[in-house]
Amino acid sequence: MAPLNADNTLMDEPAAVSIPGWQLWTGRVFTTLAVLFLLFDAAGKLMMPSFVVEAMNRLGFPVVLGVTLGVILTVSTILYAIPRTVVLGAVMLTGYLGGAVAIQMRAGSTHFEIIFPIIFGFLVWAGIYLRDPRLRAIFPLRR
Repeated sequence: MAPLNADNTLMDEPAAVSIPGWQLWTGRVFTTLAVLFLLFDAAGKLMMPSFVVEAMNRLGFPVVLGVTLGVILTVSTILYAIPRTVVLGAVMLTGYLGGAVAIQMRAGSTHFEIIFPIIFGFLVWAGIYLRDPRLRAIFPLRR
């Protein structure tokens, strides 16, 4: 169902906005990179190879929660990969990646390990921002 105006009439669909080709393709590349890495990370948590178990132990994270984290990451990433649910997926991934930053900071990890989830959070949102003029309308970059 289409959204309603204040007077309960249907809102018009937004006019088609032309997106420069470089911007569209850069957004697609960012999104693809994020999806591929996040699905790879989720697969590791679902299969629990020794290096994932070691990392979870080093971070002080209960190993029994690895599969749960893998499922959460898989669902969030799939939602992000579907155009109709991309923003919901991005919000869920933002929470997940924020938790990853917090865990890394608590464990006293290296700067790279702390910044890495932030980089992927940036890729997640930049991919949408470059492809979707509605997001740019909400968060415009000022000169």
